[in-house]
Amino acid sequence: MAYDERLARFRQAHLNPFNKAPEEQQERPDGAAPAPAPRPDPSPGDPEGALDLGLAEDHFSRPVLRQAIEECKRAILALPEHSERQKDAVVRLIHLRLKLQELKDPGEDEPNIRVVLEHRFYKEKSKSVKQMCDKCSTIIWGLIQTWYTCTGCYYRCHSKCLPLVSKACVRAKVSHQAEYQLSICPESGLDSQDYRCAECRAPVSLRGVPSEARQCDYTGLYYCSSCHWNDLAVVPARAIHNWDFEPRKVSRCSMRYLALMVSRPVLKLREINPLLFNYVEELVEIRKLRQDILLMKPYFITCKEAMEARLLLQLQDRQHFVENDEMYSLQDLIDIEAGRLSCSLTEIHTLFAKHIKLDCERCQAKGFVCELCKEGDVLFPFDSHTSVCTDCSAVFHRDCYYDNSTTCPRCARLSLRKQSLFQDTGTEAEP
Repeated sequence: MAYDERLARFRQAHLNPFNKAPEEQQERPDGAAPAPAPRPDPSPGDPEGALDLGLAEDHFSRPVLRQAIEECKRAILALPEHSERQKDAVVRLIHLRLKLQELKDPGEDEPNIRVVLEHRFYKEKSKSVKQMCDKCSTIIWGLIQTWYTCTGCYYRCHSKCLPLVSKACVRAKVSHQAEYQLSICPESGLDSQDYRCAECRAPVSLRGVPSEARQCDYTGLYYCSSCHWNDLAVVPARAIHNWDFEPRKVSRCSMRYLALMVSRPVLKLREINPLLFNYVEELVEIRKLRQDILLMKPYFITCKEAMEARLLLQLQDRQHFVENDEMYSLQDLIDIEAGRLSCSLTEIHTLFAKHIKLDCERCQAKGFVCELCKEGDVLFPFDSHTSVCTDCSAVFHRDCYYDNSTTCPRCARLSLRKQSLFQDTGTEAEP
C-alpha cells in the first residue's frame, strides 16, 4: 500500500524522484535523526536495483548513467507488461536520460558542418525554442536538441532529420537560374500531381484525408501541411501584371526562393509589362531619377573627391541603379508602391547634384554652355530644362534645341575637323 501511495505522489509531481522518499525518513520519538537503512548493492538481475541506480547525487557521471539506463531498459522488459511498476520504471528511464543529456555536451558528437543535397548546414548554438523544424514541422528544443541551419536558404531542421532531407537547396536554383514564374497562379489540378504533395509526394486531397492539400499561389501546385505552412509572401506575377502587393499563401520552398530573389534585379518591366508606366506615376519618376544618376556617374568616376567620399556607395544596396535604368528587383517594386524608394532616391539625387554643381570645382568645370543661345548658367545633362545631343552628348537649353532647326553646332564642328584631317592626310600622301 505504501508503494502505491508513493507512486501516486510521484506522478502528481509532489515527489522528487532524485530524493529519498519522505516516508522512509520517519521521526524518532526522542527527536534524533533516523539512522539510514542499509541498502543492498543492486544486482544485474534485480529490477528494483536497476531503477535506483544513477538517481543519487554520487552517481552523476556519464558512464554510470549509461549503465543505469541499460539496466532500466532490461528492468522494463522484465517487469509485467502494463503494470504500475513498469510505468514507474519508464518514468525513471526518462529522468535518467534527461540527466545524461544535462551532463553531455550537446555538440561533442555532432560535426559543425554537414552538406546534404547542396545544403550547407551549420550547427546552431542558440538555445531558443521558437524555431520549427522544416522537415518534421515540430518545435526545435534548443536546450536538449542539436539543430542545423542551411547558410544558403536558411532551412532549419533537427540533427536527426538531416538524413531525411529530400529537397535540394534553393540557393543553387537562384545561382543557376535566377528568374521568376510570371504567370499568375498557374494551377494544373491535383490530378496532374497524382493527388500527391508536389515536394514530398505524400498523399493529399481537398477533403483533408489523409492530409489537407494547400495551394501555393506562386507555383500553383498543391502541397501537404508539412511542406506548406500558410506563409505569406508578395507574388511577383501579381505585382507586375496587376500592381497587386497583397501577401498570398505560398509553400515553404517558394517562401525561401522568394526571400532569396527579392533583392535580385531580374525584372525588365519595359518588356514584361510596358503599359505599367502609363498607370503608375511613381515608376515614371523613379525611371527619370535613375537616368539622371547614370548621367552623374561619369562625373564621380573621374572626380578624386567623389571617389574619396565614396558617393556611389550611397546606392550599394541597389547597385543596379548605377548600371542601368531598366532592371528592377521585387524589393524595388515593393518600396515604390509603399513610397519609400521615391523619397530615398530623391535625397541621393539631391546629394549627387549638389556635389557636381556646388561643392566640386572639377565637376563644375565639366559643365556645358548652350552654343545655340550662348546665354544662361552652366548646364549639366541631368538638369530638368536641358536636352542632350544623342551623337556628341552636347547639352543645350531644351527650348533652344527644339526651336533651332539647324544641326547641332558641336556635331558640325566635329564633322569639319574630321574632313580637314582627312584632306591633310591625302595631301601628304601625294608625291
